[in-house]
Amino acid sequence: MQSQTLEELTPTAAQAILENLPERIRVAFINRSKEIDFPVEAVIEMALAGYLDSEAIGFVDCKPNRGRK
Repeated sequence: MQSQTLEELTPTAAQAILENLPERIRVAFINRSKEIDFPVEAVIEMALAGYLDSEAIGFVDCKPNRGRK
């Protein structure tokens, strides 16, 4: 059987990560996801990607309300 590589963090995996973080960091991830109206798993991915690759999309690039009326 061939294993499938996940390209996105699942909500279940994000929850497991959040449960193991210090409270202030967990709250910061949750609050940021609400501020930009993105799923918390996407916020965690952006934080990790920004740490690993300075050219990766990050929070500065997120403008979810741009273009909405």
